[in-house]
Amino acid sequence: MVQGGGATTTKDPEQSIGRPIRRKSENFGVLPYVFFSLATVAAMVLCICVGSVNIPPSDIWEVLTKALSGQALPEANATSIILTVRLPRVLCVALVGAALSLCGASMQGLLRNPLADGTTLGVNSGAALGAVVAIAFGISVPFLPFAGTMIMAMIGALLTLAIILSLSSRMDYSLSTNTIILIGVIFTMFANSIISFIITFKPEKLHSITFWTMGSLAQSSYMNVLILLVSLLAFGGVLVRFARELNAFAVGEDNARHVGVNVRRVKQIVMVMASCLIGVCVSIGGSIGFVGLVMPHMARRVVGPNHKRLLPASLFSGAIFLMLADLAARTLLRPLELPLGVVTSFIGSFVFIYIFYRTRKAK
Repeated sequence: MVQGGGATTTKDPEQSIGRPIRRKSENFGVLPYVFFSLATVAAMVLCICVGSVNIPPSDIWEVLTKALSGQALPEANATSIILTVRLPRVLCVALVGAALSLCGASMQGLLRNPLADGTTLGVNSGAALGAVVAIAFGISVPFLPFAGTMIMAMIGALLTLAIILSLSSRMDYSLSTNTIILIGVIFTMFANSIISFIITFKPEKLHSITFWTMGSLAQSSYMNVLILLVSLLAFGGVLVRFARELNAFAVGEDNARHVGVNVRRVKQIVMVMASCLIGVCVSIGGSIGFVGLVMPHMARRVVGPNHKRLLPASLFSGAIFLMLADLAARTLLRPLELPLGVVTSFIGSFVFIYIFYRTRKAK
């Protein structure tokens, strides 16, 4: 705040929604995205090469080029491993990581809280609860057996969002950040208790539910890739569209109102889009936590806080992180495979404590 002549003005980092002030950390041009693109391709090649059977990059190049050009494929075990097992899995892992990281960056910008993401807000737990109900009671859609879990996960995520926003608005009409996060944490505990209750009465589903709730993309298919890609383009595209509004939220909700942002409407749209995208990811890969919490902070260190740069960078960083985490899950205890959610939660818990400590220390 700057005072002078009896008047009070606010130094706004975004004088208008479309004209954010440029900081030195943001003046990188396309260089960071070239780095992120190369790192993503390198991580993808590494994850396809390494596994229970190691495959040379030259074999991968030969198989992919012939498959894309319609030529006869080499008759080797590597061809089947690449095209039917590793490639769809790596693509799904990359898309899930990108989607969860984008949702986390959007939620952190919207709520101005470094600890906000689908895990801490309860949306992941709501989606997981919906999917567990579908698995436990055999809910499916005719001719689309995989759709029952997906639909229930999305319904669970949206119902969770509706409950959280409804309770938050009753307690605080302005939907303040602290209120939303507090109710999200409470709902997470409630959803986990319901999942435990379902497991108690469906013991025959214990193994599948337990492994699924820990997260895994071992059974990924090209149909899953298509669903994730379409969802990321549809829901994620809307989130990226609100980058300028998220910049306006950076200094506070009052600042956003002053520059013409409909605060309540933007909050609802961003939360709904993020919840739908999280629901799709959970329905395919299970509960994979902390990706949306960790990777936006890593991306922010590279490209700065401007969401026009941060959201695309979060997509790349989330994809890279989850591909490497999945590689670790496949190879650390080979031939055993760790659930992917175990690896991300192990890393994310330490980062969560670090971020929480830094946030408290800054106050």
